[in-house]
Amino acid sequence: MSYVSFALRVAAPRHLPAPWRSPRPFSSVTGPTAKKSVPYQKTLKEEGSGSGEPSQPPPPSAEVVVVGGGSLGCQTTYHLAKQGVTSVVLLERDRLTSGTTWHTAGLLWQLRPSDVEVELLAHTRDVVSRELPEETGLHTGWVENGGLFIASNKQRLDEYKRLMSLGKVYGVESYVLSPSQTKDLYPLMNIDDLYGTLYVPKDGTMDPAGTCSTLARAATARGATIIENCPVTGIQVRADDFGVKRMYAVETAHGIIQTPCVVNCAGVWARALGQLAGVHVPLVGMHHAYVVTERIEGIQNMPNVRDHDASVYLRLQGDALSVGGYESNPIFWEEVSEKFAFGLFDLNWDVFMQHIEGAINRVPVLEKTGIKSTVCGPESFTADHKPLMGEAPEVRGFFLGCGFNSAGMMLGGGCGRELAHWIIHGRPEKDMYGYDIRQVTLTAPRRFHHSLTDNNRWIRERSHESYAKNYSVVFPHDEPLAGRNMRKDPLHEELLRQGCVFQERHGWERPGWFSPKGAAPVLDYDYYGSYGQERHRDYKYNQLLGDEYTFDFPPHHDIIKNECLTCRNALALFDMSYFGKFYLVGPDATKAANWLFTADVSKAPGSTVYTCMLNKRGGVESDLTVSRITPGDPASPLAPAFEGDGYYLAIGGAVAQHNWSHITAVLQDMKLQCKLLDCSEELGMMSIQGPLSRAVLQEVIDIDLSNEAFPFSTHKLATAAGCKVRAMRLSFVGEMGWELHVPRADCVKVYQAVMQAGARHGITNAGYRAIDSLSIEKGYRHWHADLRPDDTPLEAGLAFTCKLKSNIPFLGREAVEAQKAKGIFRRLVCFTTEEKVPMFGLEAVWRDGKVVGHIRRADFGFAIDKTIAYGYIRDPTGGPVSLDFVKSGSYELERMGVTYRAQAHTKSPFDPDNKRVKGFY
Repeated sequence: MSYVSFALRVAAPRHLPAPWRSPRPFSSVTGPTAKKSVPYQKTLKEEGSGSGEPSQPPPPSAEVVVVGGGSLGCQTTYHLAKQGVTSVVLLERDRLTSGTTWHTAGLLWQLRPSDVEVELLAHTRDVVSRELPEETGLHTGWVENGGLFIASNKQRLDEYKRLMSLGKVYGVESYVLSPSQTKDLYPLMNIDDLYGTLYVPKDGTMDPAGTCSTLARAATARGATIIENCPVTGIQVRADDFGVKRMYAVETAHGIIQTPCVVNCAGVWARALGQLAGVHVPLVGMHHAYVVTERIEGIQNMPNVRDHDASVYLRLQGDALSVGGYESNPIFWEEVSEKFAFGLFDLNWDVFMQHIEGAINRVPVLEKTGIKSTVCGPESFTADHKPLMGEAPEVRGFFLGCGFNSAGMMLGGGCGRELAHWIIHGRPEKDMYGYDIRQVTLTAPRRFHHSLTDNNRWIRERSHESYAKNYSVVFPHDEPLAGRNMRKDPLHEELLRQGCVFQERHGWERPGWFSPKGAAPVLDYDYYGSYGQERHRDYKYNQLLGDEYTFDFPPHHDIIKNECLTCRNALALFDMSYFGKFYLVGPDATKAANWLFTADVSKAPGSTVYTCMLNKRGGVESDLTVSRITPGDPASPLAPAFEGDGYYLAIGGAVAQHNWSHITAVLQDMKLQCKLLDCSEELGMMSIQGPLSRAVLQEVIDIDLSNEAFPFSTHKLATAAGCKVRAMRLSFVGEMGWELHVPRADCVKVYQAVMQAGARHGITNAGYRAIDSLSIEKGYRHWHADLRPDDTPLEAGLAFTCKLKSNIPFLGREAVEAQKAKGIFRRLVCFTTEEKVPMFGLEAVWRDGKVVGHIRRADFGFAIDKTIAYGYIRDPTGGPVSLDFVKSGSYELERMGVTYRAQAHTKSPFDPDNKRVKGFY
């Protein structure tokens, strides 16, 4: 018999192959012997795996074809059928669950540091615990034994307290327990090194075979067709009259199915399926393992345990435990085998030993407990540890539902429902932006730029780091170390020398804040010392990140304060070059602009308008500035040549590709004669803001910057430091200021001229940490924080951006008008607290003793010297949320289980009359 303690003793250190080589599955020659088998009483392997004949003939056509019969494939098929799509076919190469689902641990934890994921998990739990049993009369295998998160330090317990506060918003029952209370709940646990725990009584476990077979039963009862033993051999794609590639048919070993829509739910095999359609799927396969113990007396009915600091989980398996986790040196599955149905690898004990040690420390009885079996199977992982969902960039009608990072069971119900809604209605119901892979052209993916998704090194590095840090505390200001320096703007080296601490967004290195201690470059990724890589020593950038691993005010709080107050009192220069910079030009450009943008942007050339773009449900897909332009030089990125009308779009860089995708899809669907040009790489962008900005800029630019000559919300071509620039009088921080849009080659010269002119006025460099603080202080919205695709302009306080007084139709107008007539039932509210306490978002909002919402975005406002937080609130009685309702309540914000008195504001607490941006100080 194998013993856990023996595994720990015999696992000798060994250098693993470098991750870019091709390791074969490892066999342990010195470790304990244990059979390879999953711990479930029933799998679908025994029911005729690989018979060679399909379970039924493929139909000649279908509305939707789902490929892959694991958790996501079954959930998506079920939800498509439930939402009325009866002509849906699920194709499985072997038997249902035979890929990665059959060996999954099946854990479901309800609380995660994301409001959307809490909602997705809640739906999965509802599907397996209530919905399916009611529909089918079958038990899915759901076991509600609870979950216990272990904290060995204050920071970890603080993170759990944040989850507890968020859980109150969604009705998720949870309790912070002391070490002694934890011992009472779990007598076999060692509590000597515990700081505390978070107990969630209604967490549980799912059975993969039971869940998927019940989903299949429910889906077929609603008209879906499920065909096993039917491998896909090809994908037919055809171009329409405008050259747009669209799905046409699926080829199988047993016939062709004509279909306009395919859903890739093939798990670790999704890359191969994507290649059949010419679609790139950026995921990697890795070995992921757990071991199953022999019987443990007293373990029955215990909750599942997640000891994040030890990177180990303990899943109740009847009267035994399954023990697994996330190691720093996972094994990549380089050559993914097509024939691996119900397959397992030999467990590599050298890699797995770290979990053994953590498990024995937490539950000491494991030291003398036998190992019944090992489970080491393939799983797919992505560069940001989030699934890949949505319509693929290269082919319309080819959807992704893959790359679930070993969370496909617990996210499957929520994501399956959203994916079904996406397919039917063109967008999901919830804000799935963080999961959305969709792009419309190869140059503009929503989540990952093509220079990243086509870069195997980047995918591997980021996927490794995401895997290795899966159990790390999620701190507000953390940044990745992997896959950095992929996209640098023209001022990168100049700012690095001046102490810029960079953030990474969408592959771009953008300024975060400026350290007075000098340069802190981001170095090549060292895999945290794994795979024989030498770990960086005295890594200054990593040390600065580590200093900010806190839920208190970070140690650099006063540095960011100085950047902010210098901007408020003198002036600051912000490098915003990573912004997306697009031109919408052509004969139908004004027709497109009128339909796309909520505000009236068809004004005279020289105007600049802040506007939103909506989806047809009235949700905000973007906020941006749109400037009317005239034709220029064909070779100039500042003023390109074009026929017809032209508009210049400036969009936050982290969401620029989402905007590109949204606009291009609308242009394709409307068949308009105009085009979108991307000049993001060709242009830099500097924003000079503050009461002294006019005095400084007037020294380097050749045009009159007075209020009369250059009013707010206008733009002009000008010469600065001898270089042609486009100057825009705008502000994202609430001060008088100008943006300079500059050709890449001239950026350093213009920057140096501005800094030299500003030196005697006290100019400072400032980064996005300062922008975050300054913008929230002024009440300016951030897309994907204050604004998301499931928020409307009326709810977000942006009704002024909508041209409702005109008769010009725009996308989403009908939904906005309907909401205006019906009433607003949720509203974005600004809160401030008198007590100076750090907040970062996800805090619960209490009104008159009842939870009414949660904070989306929070920061500290240095000019008003208060914590500022924005969150959407509802009336718990179900009524509309009027401004009187907002004003009449008594509010508290709950941070980590502690409530703080808060004041609600219906206007910005800083410069509510907008005098400063207009130059009136």
